[in-house]
Amino acid sequence: MTEQEMKSWVDNADYEQLLRKWRFAPVGDPLLQGDMGDYFSKVMFAKRDEVGNAVHVATSKHIGWDNE
Repeated sequence: MTEQEMKSWVDNADYEQLLRKWRFAPVGDPLLQGDMGDYFSKVMFAKRDEVGNAVHVATSKHIGWDNE
């Protein structure tokens, strides 16, 4: 996947998809490394702010901590 394709995925993902990726991505996942990782976290935290704390908590609990 190119950097532009990765950015497009991040931009179009909803907060749950981003949080799930953040929580369960394998070590070294290119979406979470270097400049792309910085972009990913910036977008994810912006989307977290948009949905608010109550939705964030509910989403986090829904996802859980057991890798799928």
